[in-house]
Amino acid sequence: MTGDRRTGDAPAQRAARGAAGRSWSRYGDARTAVVRDVLRALTAAMAAELGRPQLDIIDAGGGTGGFAVPLAALGHHVTVIDPSPDSLAAAERRAAEMNVRITMVQGDAADLAAVAGEQSADLVLCHSVLEYVDSPVDAMAQIASVLRPGGAVSVLAGRFDDARRLLAGLSTGSSQPAGTGAGPGMPRTRWFTIAGVVSLIEGAGLRAGGAHGVRVFADLVPGMFADADPGAADALLALEQAASAHPAFGDIATQFHIVGYR
Repeated sequence: MTGDRRTGDAPAQRAARGAAGRSWSRYGDARTAVVRDVLRALTAAMAAELGRPQLDIIDAGGGTGGFAVPLAALGHHVTVIDPSPDSLAAAERRAAEMNVRITMVQGDAADLAAVAGEQSADLVLCHSVLEYVDSPVDAMAQIASVLRPGGAVSVLAGRFDDARRLLAGLSTGSSQPAGTGAGPGMPRTRWFTIAGVVSLIEGAGLRAGGAHGVRVFADLVPGMFADADPGAADALLALEQAASAHPAFGDIATQFHIVGYR
């Protein structure tokens, strides 16, 4: 599934509200709101600095479009690059439901420059990708090569495997080598510290910004409960936003988010 596959051309205001009858999960909002808020502010600042309202954004390994579609709803040109045809099809359906246009291209983060072209993007999303690529160093170098001067990369990295293995070790008295792991039938994964991601960003010739925790409390609350009670969902959302910048919660967050700048 390689090529330009686009959906409707409705105004961004309508897209931001969503298609009739389509509502996003408030629990899902709590899990992603912190990163979305950062991206909303980042894209607004970049657009003002570059002097053009529409940015060219690449979502590398963007999957089903969970971040790509909201950014497209803000009026940006967003390309999702993912190796999975099924994920791209799901992204296309999500974009259609939200009445926005995005471009879907089948490809891999390891070949990003060949797929997208050098200096073709103002912003690259690299969300939950570094855990799975063969070489995080090469993947970040590819990202840096497609960024234009003044561009940025948004990195979302997970530590859930690390936390799970730590808990397992505490309960069984055993330990496993840190750094990589995979369950039966699952792809080999790795996990990162903030310092490790900063090293990758700086090693690619970029400047790392500050990091903040993501999904500090949201993963502890059943989605059914949060979605059934709007008050609880709003409270969870506010709690996540407050906790994300607090250093005391950074080490227990499921993920962390950091932006690198060219």
